[in-house]
Amino acid sequence: MLSNLSQGIKISITRSIKTAFEQYMARILWDEKTYRFEDFLDEWRTYIHTSASWYDKVDEEIKTSPAFHEELAAKINEVIERIFSEEPTSGQLEELEALQKEMGTDFDFSCRAEAKFYIDFLSEQLKKKKSN
Repeated sequence: MLSNLSQGIKISITRSIKTAFEQYMARILWDEKTYRFEDFLDEWRTYIHTSASWYDKVDEEIKTSPAFHEELAAKINEVIERIFSEEPTSGQLEELEALQKEMGTDFDFSCRAEAKFYIDFLSEQLKKKKSN
């Protein structure tokens, strides 16, 4: 069923999964012990109902189909696996090393999205520190 959708909708579904996952992980500060798949799914459902352009374009019959939900679950797992497999760039590694040295932190991170989160997080912390 998923494969029968237009390329644009499939791209939009993938993007919605990626965006909602990264938002959820940021909300829990990328704490793997706090992560719950069910909580992420709730966040994704909220995201697709409020922010995703593809949701209203998919026929109600497809959206209620168990086969469609199975395919979506597989797609969600695929997208999450891809997020975790993308290694941080050398630029991210350098920037994080400098930020962590300046802030006196030692965060562990394993993927590009998590590195981006910590760059943003530490940059914001640094701004606050400098403005005080």
